[in-house]
Amino acid sequence: MQVIAYTPEWKEGWNKLVKESKNGTFLINRNYMDYHQERFQDCSLIFSEGNKILGVLPANWNEEDKTIYSHQGLTYGGLILHTDVKAAQVMNMIDESIELYRDKYNATRMIYKPTPYIYHKYPAQEDLYGIFRHNGKLHTRGLSSTIPLTHPLGMKESRKSGVRKAVSNSLYLSKTSDIEPFWNILNYVLTTYHNTHPVHTVEELNLLMSKFPKEMHLFVVKREEEVVAGCLLFLMSQVVHVQYIAASDKGKEYGALDLLFHYLINEKFKDTPYLDFGVSTENGGLILNEGLEFQKEGFGGRGVCYDSYEIMF
Repeated sequence: MQVIAYTPEWKEGWNKLVKESKNGTFLINRNYMDYHQERFQDCSLIFSEGNKILGVLPANWNEEDKTIYSHQGLTYGGLILHTDVKAAQVMNMIDESIELYRDKYNATRMIYKPTPYIYHKYPAQEDLYGIFRHNGKLHTRGLSSTIPLTHPLGMKESRKSGVRKAVSNSLYLSKTSDIEPFWNILNYVLTTYHNTHPVHTVEELNLLMSKFPKEMHLFVVKREEEVVAGCLLFLMSQVVHVQYIAASDKGKEYGALDLLFHYLINEKFKDTPYLDFGVSTENGGLILNEGLEFQKEGFGGRGVCYDSYEIMF
């Protein structure tokens, strides 16, 4: 097996592998990954036999803490594998990665973030076994809320009441590419209640939505012509992922998000395997935002873990 350091001339082959893989999503596509490439020192790897790419590992190097991360610019990643790859080959990929990173970078550890199982098009947890064989230890654990859309639990009565309130106040849904009105609400909510800002700027989201129009969908709720709530969705083959969600004070009063998710869960994406709200945890999973989790559970969401592992070299 050949282990090749990723360079831009491998972009087409990388993206082809991700598209055909059993556990890749468009977030691993280099057209998505590279929008913030200046923030990270990329040290991604490609694994091939002959002329065939069998897997890729999105990763970056942090000189300050002598750590390889897979990848700090991504929610998840880990080894992205072709369906033909067998367990023994995955063990070899992990062995070769550790040896290369230790020898080339003098790295002392790797923080490895596997793709959660709900995103797998075909079972792909051989890497977790490989991490175990290298004495990998659980490093962080985020708790997400996920709904199996083909057999959802259903919304709590309080959420249904919100739907009725939204309808009685003439709220309506719209799919749009105009990100700024929603982003302004999102930024207001995050700065006011969480002392933070959206990870993506308006300019970055416009760029990404232009590159991935089939995968990134923005739904908003309006009262007359005013946007009062919305969510930005990342669409994968197995999962509708809620990347951003926010409502203005008026939107909260009128039950705007209840109306929106009633439509997304019961109509728009009812044939997709999962809707994933994302994590409700902070500080590596040590803190649970119970209010946020309660809201997601009200729509029928239940727990899926987003883990990372520490492998010492």
